[in-house]
Amino acid sequence: MASLTFVIGDVHGCLDCLTELLSKIPLTRDSRLIFLGDYVDRGPDSKGVVETLLKLSESYDCVFIRGNHEQMMLDYVLNGTNLDLWLMNGAGATLRSYSGVDKIPKDHVEFLKSTSIYYVQGNDVFVHAGVRPNVPLEEQSEFDMLWIRYEFIYSENPLPGYRIFFGHTPFQDVLILKDKVGLDTGCVYGNKLSAIALETMQIFQVSCGG
Repeated sequence: MASLTFVIGDVHGCLDCLTELLSKIPLTRDSRLIFLGDYVDRGPDSKGVVETLLKLSESYDCVFIRGNHEQMMLDYVLNGTNLDLWLMNGAGATLRSYSGVDKIPKDHVEFLKSTSIYYVQGNDVFVHAGVRPNVPLEEQSEFDMLWIRYEFIYSENPLPGYRIFFGHTPFQDVLILKDKVGLDTGCVYGNKLSAIALETMQIFQVSCGG
């Protein structure tokens, strides 16, 4: 069987959902896993999620995209900035899972720093929030790639020649259009955590309702 690439939506500290989803995905030694960001905040176990991702990367070819929540966490942990913004977006749950900002392990900070703003595989682009329509990929701003929503979602063919896989904006179910695929299905809001096999477009999901 040819190796598959699996793309996974926003986890947001929901370790139990992530563990269950990973058990459903038919991983092989040469599988690639692409995570679309927002590993931390809002959910109960951001620390456990990051630990799990670090362990996964020891066994599989993993690509970790940076989400806006990782950026807010880095802004505060590294520079002491944007605390109010981070707190408004679920930082409290993350800080509780680590028992305080001073208890965040160095390898977790290095993991956050190592995340990619976007990744390209063939004619597919993987990014957390999306892209500014009709702006070449190399000219996109990091802010847009981390935060953009409706200008991107409601655009048609925003990056000609590419299909875009993104998270950030939650949907009731995986959004599959010819030019974009949205994989945030609101696990932290009691909905689902979703993944998709890139080559077959088979969807894997777990319910995260409490």
